[in-house]
Amino acid sequence: MTARILVVDDIPANVKLLEARLVAEYFDVLTAGDGYQALAICERNQVDLVLLDIMMPGMDGFEVCERLKANPKTSHIPVVMVTALDQPADRVRGLKAGADDFLTKPVNDLQLISRVKSLLRLKTLSDELRIRAETAHTMGIDELLRSGEGRGDESGQVLLVDGRANSQERIIKALKPIADVSAISDPQAALFEASENPFELVIVNSNFDDYDPLRLCSQLRSLERTRFLPILIITEQGDDEMVVRALELGVNDYIVRPVDPNELVARSLTQMRRKRYNDRLRASVKQTIELAVTDPLTGLSNRRYLDNHLSTLFNRSMARGRPLSVLITDIDRFKQVNDTYGHDAGDDVLREFANRIRSTVRGADLACRYGGEEFVVVMPDTSPEVAATVAERLRSVVETTPFQLKSSGQELSVTASFGISSRISSVITPGQLMKQADLALYEAKTGGRNRVVAAA
Repeated sequence: MTARILVVDDIPANVKLLEARLVAEYFDVLTAGDGYQALAICERNQVDLVLLDIMMPGMDGFEVCERLKANPKTSHIPVVMVTALDQPADRVRGLKAGADDFLTKPVNDLQLISRVKSLLRLKTLSDELRIRAETAHTMGIDELLRSGEGRGDESGQVLLVDGRANSQERIIKALKPIADVSAISDPQAALFEASENPFELVIVNSNFDDYDPLRLCSQLRSLERTRFLPILIITEQGDDEMVVRALELGVNDYIVRPVDPNELVARSLTQMRRKRYNDRLRASVKQTIELAVTDPLTGLSNRRYLDNHLSTLFNRSMARGRPLSVLITDIDRFKQVNDTYGHDAGDDVLREFANRIRSTVRGADLACRYGGEEFVVVMPDTSPEVAATVAERLRSVVETTPFQLKSSGQELSVTASFGISSRISSVITPGQLMKQADLALYEAKTGGRNRVVAAA
């Protein structure tokens, strides 16, 4: 795993020790001797993770972390605080400052490398989503960050998997101010519950007498519905082997017994906020894809989507020996609408025309705005005769019901011409199918408009 890690410590020996351990794992390591230098390095360079000492002169690690998380350019960088302090209050303070985890000096090699790799995997996912969202310009990263933080005070949905009633009660009580907790003792029932409900965090307590909790963690990571659901595991003090294995399986975080309620709250909030942030990023990417293939005026698919999907439908038709028909329609004398009533009226006509196409064709048909006032409907498993019937029905719907111009309140009579073609033995490419439909449309136009013509 290639990544660039910044080690921040005012004691050179500590820096050298961490640097040697990370270089041995083939990481690219940068170093800083104080907080100001660390902030400058993160501002100027691509940094994938920061290992940050707390006790430093001038600016301590808490303030450095707060500044990194407050800056939109660096807020996505995972921060692990490395400290000799081992008081729960210090860990809670660091988590509230935005730290993603803690390592206590002297640093355990296995936990160091496992934790670093786990956080880097999460960052890789977030980076990919962020880049797509930024490229699409559907939503600025500042807005995404603010929206994720803005939900921080909302009650979260947590699934607790715990084999003992007394520990369930303690954890539910601790999380009550921030989350609604559903507690389950049966791990397999918990797997079903997690896949069927919108939880934001699963807490797995490793206190089962006859069940390996890591099996549940592995199953949660393997299911599509729970793949990105944060998991926090509760382990025994000193059970390094379980912690390392859990992190390698993709568990997001861990906490050791006896559980400090404040630390549990802080770590749970961190995981839920991260999930909400990544959910927003995924939603932005999904919206980007939809915008890329959707005509913004009519809401129909656009030509880009048609060009790609028609090939898929055509090849499927060829492979299965099933019919495929294409309808191309053009609004008659549309330029006169724009010239007489204005472009707003023209947009009203286009939107209403698209609505009538939707109401006429089947759900399996692909309706697209091809460009200007021209529309295409691709009809899988449709014979030439059925395609002609659909086209005639749409022609009649357009002709018989006047179009209401929202911009002026006027009613306007509109007609359209239609050309249809179907895949036959002589048609061997999608382009030929479209060309035949286009020629049929031209014949309908030159033959008097407001008619349906089928390709010979």
